[in-house]
Amino acid sequence: MGTPGSTPRTRSLPQAVTALCTTLLRDAYLPRIERALAELPPGDLWWRPHARSTSAGNLLLHLEGNVRQWIVCGLGGAPDRRERDAEFAARAGAGAPELLDALRVTVERACEVVARLDAAALAGRVQVQGFDVSRLEAVLHAVEHMSWHAGQIAWIAKLRAGAGHGLAYYADARLRKRNAGRRRD
Repeated sequence: MGTPGSTPRTRSLPQAVTALCTTLLRDAYLPRIERALAELPPGDLWWRPHARSTSAGNLLLHLEGNVRQWIVCGLGGAPDRRERDAEFAARAGAGAPELLDALRVTVERACEVVARLDAAALAGRVQVQGFDVSRLEAVLHAVEHMSWHAGQIAWIAKLRAGAGHGLAYYADARLRKRNAGRRRD
């Protein structure tokens, strides 16, 4: 998911954008996070390389808070009770299954909100986290933010699991074969 041509054709650009955004959140980035956490050795969920960095556990808390604040609350009208600083301050807490469950629920709620947005709604403005943004900007922020942190979680998992990790998102052999005959400049 999340590759060119993977989103079904829709009748309008706004429908295509909202369909792609929900596909990326729910069907691309969330499964990548799940696969990364499956590779993370037991006990490393809250590991940090140093005091000024974040753990995979912190990133899960942060993603759940971010998607909830920007989409579920900011666009969907749910009350915003986010405590952003606590997402980064935590040094221990729930396990990966519980954190993933919370993120899954929030992503699903966010996708329901995004799927209802039409062209007029996407162009409308909202205040989120002190920023005045269009609803489209809010959706794109949450999508790119999740992509960014999914990559960080994957990096932590690969680092902690070592060279024997099994984390891959693409069929590398298939891509090498497809690209073998292409001209490289």
